[in-house]
Amino acid sequence: MTEVKQWQQIGTRQLADCRIFTVDAIKSISPKTDAEHEFYAINTADWVNIVPITADNELVCIRQYRHGSAEITLEIPGGMVDAGELPKPAAARECLEETGYEALNLSSLGVLNPNPAIFTNKLHTFIARDVKKIAEISNTSTEHTEVVLVPMDEVPQKLLSGEIDHSLVAATLWRALFLKA
Repeated sequence: MTEVKQWQQIGTRQLADCRIFTVDAIKSISPKTDAEHEFYAINTADWVNIVPITADNELVCIRQYRHGSAEITLEIPGGMVDAGELPKPAAARECLEETGYEALNLSSLGVLNPNPAIFTNKLHTFIARDVKKIAEISNTSTEHTEVVLVPMDEVPQKLLSGEIDHSLVAATLWRALFLKA
């Protein structure tokens, strides 16, 4: 049994609305001291990541520019779950939009907590085998992706070398490799 107790939230106020997320100040009471403290959280929609694998055992990856790191990254398809959308269809949609590959028969790899210290959302992870290219990439005006096919036996080395360094992508891929999904 744990001695750690849940804090009581007594108030929230929005500090910023940044279109795809909000920043909130949360006032909570310590279960140990009864003192009030203010914390900050980023509220955003749930996210999805998908591990799309072709019939030739190649991982369908994307290269894209990321504004936070100011670098071009190698990742798997993923993105936000739209309002009213379920995670599984969102993962299939993101795969098709970002790569042109259709992902049928998705299996869940589980749900992860992106950063429980400051994020309120969840990351839903999926794998799909035998994905097929059926369309061209259809990114939004602020997204530009390029498809890169990576043999699955090269994925562990790309993770270890840091070539794939997006933490949520890495967590999803390590989970897929560990589960031999």
